[in-house]
Amino acid sequence: MKLVRFLLGIALPPLGVFLTVGVGPTLVINILLTLLGWLPGSIHAVWVIAKHEEQLNREGNVY
Repeated sequence: MKLVRFLLGIALPPLGVFLTVGVGPTLVINILLTLLGWLPGSIHAVWVIAKHEEQLNREGNVY
């Protein structure tokens, strides 16, 4: 599922962010960035997905 989110984050940035964090301010920011251009939206989406994965890994390794 992680690979699918990254690919969607590159191809359709708002969809990748939506599948990662749901509806919220991060999704609105990504939609606005995507409206400014595909590249800013994609960069933001990949960053959001990577940070989310990093946070999940950090929480999973805490004993």
